Amino acid sequence: MTEDAVVDGPDKGLDKDLELLTIGAFAARARLSAKALRLYDRLGLLAPAHVDEATGYRYYRAGQVERARLVAMLRQLDMPLARIAEVVGAGDGPAAAGLLGAYWADVEARVAGQRTLAEYLRGRLSGRSSEMYGKFTVETVQTPAQVVISEKRHTLADELPAWIGAALGRLEEAARECGGVAGVPYVAYHAEVSMESDGPAEACVPVADEAAARAWAKRRGRAWETAVRVEPARRLAYTRITKAQVAHPQILAAFEAVEEWMAARGLTATGPCRELYFADWEASGPGDPVCDVAFPVS
Repeated sequence: MTEDAVVDGPDKGLDKDLELLTIGAFAARARLSAKALRLYDRLGLLAPAHVDEATGYRYYRAGQVERARLVAMLRQLDMPLARIAEVVGAGDGPAAAGLLGAYWADVEARVAGQRTLAEYLRGRLSGRSSEMYGKFTVETVQTPAQVVISEKRHTLADELPAWIGAALGRLEEAARECGGVAGVPYVAYHAEVSMESDGPAEACVPVADEAAARAWAKRRGRAWETAVRVEPARRLAYTRITKAQVAHPQILAAFEAVEEWMAARGLTATGPCRELYFADWEASGPGDPVCDVAFPVS
């Protein structure tokens, strides 16, 4: 007898969900291959209900069919195995649906970013840089002098998003001791940040009370490379971008568009370029405007 043979075991006549099926019979019912079932077993996603110690043959309960099909469909979504385990482990209901929804939101955000990157690269490779930059609307705005508390760090591009979120979060929390947030938080780049160059970058939050800010900085000492300064009034050349466009390296197209616009008008950068984050990042979707890419100019 082979492992794929049909078995009329002691479970015959019991509840159909408790019926034991050989791997071949179960595979046919679940519309999967025996190879796939062996893989799911090896990965801990779907274990057989019984394994014969003498022969090593696997047997499954008929009630496991729906779980087998669910695992197969989740794999078609390219879901990582660890997340599949979380979804199937949550059972049926809102918890499992919520885990799937969170995963798919991540997929859509990644695809939106990749779509933007592909458009950027097509423009570069086809020599249509000017046409590509034309998709960005560049304007100028006058900003007042403001007191900022800041945190500086040397970081590479792959570490940058996590650091920006954490640093601005720390500074916005600290702003409560400094009269509150008094302007749009931003990140200034004192040198290039890429996969080869580590900046540094500086996270900045405008605050209302300079004296309180300096007292805060004194208490902090050199922790997190924090500082307080008065940022002078500036004229900024900027373009507004979506959450999907913020990802590196597609954000470079926005910076380059502003630089081209400046060059065409004879404007010179008078300080480090920056990203101003004016929207609620977590609440924003891939197509929502969240950031101004800007250069101080004269």
